[in-house]
Amino acid sequence: MPDGVLGGVRVADFSRVLAGPYATMTLADFGADVIKVEPPGGDETRAWRPPVDASGTATYFGSVNRNKRSIVLDLATGPGLAEARRLAATADVLVENFRPGVMTRFGLGYDDLAVQNPGLVYCSITGFGSSGGAGLAGYDLLVQAVGGLMSITGHPDGEPVKAGVALVDVVAGQNAVAGILLALRERDRTGAGQRVEVNLLHGLLSALTNQAGSTLATGTPPSRLGNRHPSISPYAVFRAADRELVLAVGNDRQFGALAAALGRDDLADDDRFATNESRVAHRDALTAELERALAGRHAGDWVARLAEAGVPAGLVNDIGEAIAYAEALGLDPVVDLDGRRSISDPIGLSRTPADHRTPPPALDEHAGADWLTTRKDDR
Repeated sequence: MPDGVLGGVRVADFSRVLAGPYATMTLADFGADVIKVEPPGGDETRAWRPPVDASGTATYFGSVNRNKRSIVLDLATGPGLAEARRLAATADVLVENFRPGVMTRFGLGYDDLAVQNPGLVYCSITGFGSSGGAGLAGYDLLVQAVGGLMSITGHPDGEPVKAGVALVDVVAGQNAVAGILLALRERDRTGAGQRVEVNLLHGLLSALTNQAGSTLATGTPPSRLGNRHPSISPYAVFRAADRELVLAVGNDRQFGALAAALGRDDLADDDRFATNESRVAHRDALTAELERALAGRHAGDWVARLAEAGVPAGLVNDIGEAIAYAEALGLDPVVDLDGRRSISDPIGLSRTPADHRTPPPALDEHAGADWLTTRKDDR
């Protein structure tokens, strides 16, 4: 299984920053030959430093570009554009996240390339689609704002808050992977490629799931609840003697087990807290009771005791603690490539697992490779 499940699939990666590179790294992890096309000076995230890894590479760039080759092509020049077209002619998949119309102006749009390469799966990632929002810049923060995510993130008496990572870009990258694989499956059946379109705004609206569903059903958009859940209680952050922990109690049985573990069986018998619906209605009173009980022990002690009782609970870890926790659970979350550590691919396949082969490439590391102009049919 040296080539992986996507062995033999060539990806011409014209994307940069996060959503596109995240998608193409996933394809590369499963054996695709990803050729990262960078402009002179490189993907801008190469300069987003500090921090840097052991090789001096910006960790932002390094986090989404392993297992790839890098070439520099200046699409504003004749030779660079000609080389890009030759590469596209040999590709099974092309990924780009320019503003709509840019690739078409270069003669690298789907309609142009499909003439010479009808099996091409062409994935475009945009901020707001290719029609009314074509002229809008697709920055993650902007989409979190206009897409409603910030309106439900943060405390009720505070300002709207973005997620602590560019979550919308990551969701878009995952959607791009799904779309590409679906299109490749269709190509297996028919031999025909197609255009795959993913945009950040639509992807975010889909990811809002129950919150979007509530808005559509009731006509009333939800508001910020801090760390509380609109439909479940207790499902939030609580303070113990030394630090915070999370309780994620999803049903009445778990709540009874929580009350018993806290030495407060009376809570489960209280009409205000007997059902999830009543606990949601009396959320503030319940929070006060729980924090009084939790104040008597350290958070780690409570987590251990609640685990024994079958109550979902956990510490509010920092990222280093979170990685260590995953390692303790045997999840193998970290891969080391020539001294450069990154989070391994999260998708587990029993027969054709991800293969973390090479660290992120140096800029233009693979310039002049003779395979660049090899046509797909000759590989």
